[in-house]
Amino acid sequence: MIRSFIICCICLSAVLPRCSAAESPNIVVIMADDLGLGDVSYHVRTIQKRTPIVETPTLDALAAKSLWFTDGHSATALCAPTRYAVMSGNCNYRSYAPWGVWSTFGESAFVKGHATLGTVVRDAGYQTGFVGKWHLGGDFLIPGTDKIYRGNKEGDLTGQVDMTRMVSGDPKDCGFDYDFTTPCGIQGPNYLLYENQVWSPLAEDSKIVFLNKENAIDPMSISDKGPGLGDSNWDTREMGKLLSAKAADFITKAADGEKPFFLYYCSPMVHLPHLPPVEFDEKKIKGETPTRHLDMILDLDMQVKRIVDAIEAADKLDNTLIIVTSDNGGLSDGAASKHGHFSNGGWNGNKNSPLEGGHRVPFFAVWPGRITPGITNELAVNQDLVATLAALVGTKIPENQAMDSLDLLPLLTGKKGFQRREYLLMQAGSKHEVMFRKDGWKLIMQSDNKLSKFEPIGLFNLVENPTEDPAGNKVDDPAQTHRVDQMRHEYLRIRNSGQRTTPEMM
Repeated sequence: MIRSFIICCICLSAVLPRCSAAESPNIVVIMADDLGLGDVSYHVRTIQKRTPIVETPTLDALAAKSLWFTDGHSATALCAPTRYAVMSGNCNYRSYAPWGVWSTFGESAFVKGHATLGTVVRDAGYQTGFVGKWHLGGDFLIPGTDKIYRGNKEGDLTGQVDMTRMVSGDPKDCGFDYDFTTPCGIQGPNYLLYENQVWSPLAEDSKIVFLNKENAIDPMSISDKGPGLGDSNWDTREMGKLLSAKAADFITKAADGEKPFFLYYCSPMVHLPHLPPVEFDEKKIKGETPTRHLDMILDLDMQVKRIVDAIEAADKLDNTLIIVTSDNGGLSDGAASKHGHFSNGGWNGNKNSPLEGGHRVPFFAVWPGRITPGITNELAVNQDLVATLAALVGTKIPENQAMDSLDLLPLLTGKKGFQRREYLLMQAGSKHEVMFRKDGWKLIMQSDNKLSKFEPIGLFNLVENPTEDPAGNKVDDPAQTHRVDQMRHEYLRIRNSGQRTTPEMM
């Protein structure tokens, strides 16, 4: 009996929060979509020493109180694979879909029972909420059956799939008590919203229809991803307001409870289609910048303002950790660049690229009294959130889970014990490049859809050539042949061995 009691106590100690119930901080993680470093005026003004074309006052106010990472990255240079990595703490090559689950009806890449961003916080006694873009697949039934639909993701699927509810493969399966989810964000081909797995109609007369340019409220809402099943009242221009209102409402309600709260807010802005609202909480949006893309940055900033205002109204701002990041680098916008706006923030490349501009993103954390504001050059990747939040709340992650997530908590709080990465494995985007970074060098390799070939195509010294000027590509330099071979070999050894890529979590 005594031995059983001791074992029970040891198990409980592995999941008890590091802070007492009264001290446990609330947590808000905000991940934007296609937001580059150059889209945040704090970066342009403070890091680049330039005058911004677009002002982001809410993001800037947070950034000024934050620890800002100049070497902060998205897990990949594209949306869906980054979302998997952030939620699981794993590199994408560990999943069955190494380049991402893109279909609304795709099988989830998460392993049942494994740690996720939601479970590590929920298991420490938090109220957990997810609001926003999912883009990680999902399970819907074939009408009149208990079979899951796995067919086409676009076109007129009326009668082929029951879109009134998500039965699994959604935020609920990843540890979120509450969710308000748009499976594809604003990009389609699904144009529906779900609250706690059930379709949430946009109006009393809403119907699920085959939504196309002929019957949509705004034809431009039907993105390049094509038409598909959607709410008859879908209007992309209003999505930022709707999603941020749900996020603020979750905070307001959760703040009245006895448990601390965790919100993971995945804004679909500033992704295409760029359809700014006329105004947002009495602030003019449409036409206030040189392009519609840049107008959407204003929309995003107002979404963040609603969230921050809700935390402040609940008198929780001093005890809330806020982390802001993006799913990939900024967009290439020729019209905006003519006006002096560059979403990549001075780096080479944009979204989808293996170059730094494809995956170097805004990454900063605010926690009044616990995180000293400043700027750090330490390397961080947004898949580090799983290990970091687990460490914060005291949840123990099993050895074979969150294999590529690094605990940033000691670095954030200025405590001893931070162990930096020795190397970094990354993936780019639709052209299937992979990257390996070590000792100031970055090797880019051309792979394929199956990750079965790895041909070196780029080698850059990021210390001497941080912007990866093509003239500084050393991949064909005879003096660097050994380095190329060595880095390629080490990348393959690490990946094929299945070993974790970060120091063991204590």
